[in-house]
Amino acid sequence: MTTVLIVDDQPMQRFGFRMLLESQDDMTVTGEAGNGSEAIRMTAELHPDVVLMDIRMPGLDGIEATRRIVASGDRTRVLILTTFDLDEYAYDGLRAGASGFLIKDALPEELLSGIRAVASGDAVVAPSLTRRLLDTYADHLPTSGSSPADPANHPRLSSLTDREREILTVIGQGWTNAEIASRLHLAESTVKTHVGRILAKTGARDRVQAVILAYDTKLVRPA
Repeated sequence: MTTVLIVDDQPMQRFGFRMLLESQDDMTVTGEAGNGSEAIRMTAELHPDVVLMDIRMPGLDGIEATRRIVASGDRTRVLILTTFDLDEYAYDGLRAGASGFLIKDALPEELLSGIRAVASGDAVVAPSLTRRLLDTYADHLPTSGSSPADPANHPRLSSLTDREREILTVIGQGWTNAEIASRLHLAESTVKTHVGRILAKTGARDRVQAVILAYDTKLVRPA
């Protein structure tokens, strides 16, 4: 059973989400929050599998709430709801540690599959879309003064093998596992093993965060 905390400042929006989620045999809503502060408190109390997080709310917004939930080390994953797929808010949400984002007018089945994906440890946003988003807001990326210019010197990459570093680079370029397997002449199961090791060694929560890491460490440059 996947447990979900709904965070939105609009009661009718929360009601609609609750009705949809509770119509599913494998989901249950553990609570509702109307702002970021409530979301942080209720996440700490309830430890839901997924927080369905609105961005624009009075008081503490969804971006800062996401950042604090992720920083707490809780196993909860955050799925951001945004208005546009290349919205700066979506970028900020991913940078804050969200496992993905969905557009607010997504179809019900897209929302449900997104929640299931995040709960299982997958990222909702395709790596190619993450890259487009990062390219769009490339001016927000850290400067060379805040990160080693040579990726080989970056502490989060130091334990990676040459093959793992190569695969992290192409993940950052938006390649899927199938594309990596085909182009690097590897079995797809081998690619999945490499990706799992990359996430574990770098501390990236999921594939979306791995793409961001590839940008931050300069393995990948904005197109």
